[in-house]
Amino acid sequence: MGFLKSFFRTVFRDGAIPIGGNNSFEHVPQQELEAHLDVSRYGNFTLTDAIRPSFDLKVMPQEGFRHDRYNDEQSGASVPVLMGAVSRERLFETFLEMLDPLGMVVDVVLETSHNREMTGHTDLYREHIDMPVLKSILYDFEDLLGNDGCAGIAVLNPGIPQEVQLDEHKLIIVYGENLSDYEEVFCRHNVPCHEDMRFLTEAEHVHSSKDTFVARFEELKTELGMDGGYY
Repeated sequence: MGFLKSFFRTVFRDGAIPIGGNNSFEHVPQQELEAHLDVSRYGNFTLTDAIRPSFDLKVMPQEGFRHDRYNDEQSGASVPVLMGAVSRERLFETFLEMLDPLGMVVDVVLETSHNREMTGHTDLYREHIDMPVLKSILYDFEDLLGNDGCAGIAVLNPGIPQEVQLDEHKLIIVYGENLSDYEEVFCRHNVPCHEDMRFLTEAEHVHSSKDTFVARFEELKTELGMDGGYY
């Protein structure tokens, strides 16, 4: 069960598969389940180790991006959004290039759901870091940021305002007005626009993490000057 525990760390606690409902993992023999979790390539799209789709593949993993909007119920604000899934071999470089339009000084938010005693995720905030310094640090933690299904990062410039996320599902999500620069980054990395595409987050899925990533996340906190408490 050790292998399965890593994949069920956040969605299914302690490797336990929920019973009842429309859970596609219910009653699946362990050998078939392990075979499913071992698959990372779907056509020309490769998932990172962070996430796997439902056993019934209601949403087929694919590369692409689409336009959306984020609607804040409290303020009534509506913000344009770009959401994209990029194949593993080009994901990190695409994400780093997405940061360029944010400017030379940015804020950073780390997101973690490593604490299994809590629901949801916890955020840590660092203001005013130079972009070259940030990129240098992120390069050192590429494996963590790309493959840990319990860690995500957001980089933002409140003065624009725009925000770029590489979330726990390893989707690249951009918020803000006038997102044409970010569309061009997707296009330069040969990520097609599919306005009707669905992402793995829109169906049942499982996350993966491991103890070494928990330790590396703490190291990343230190490098970014986030040794204080969680926000």
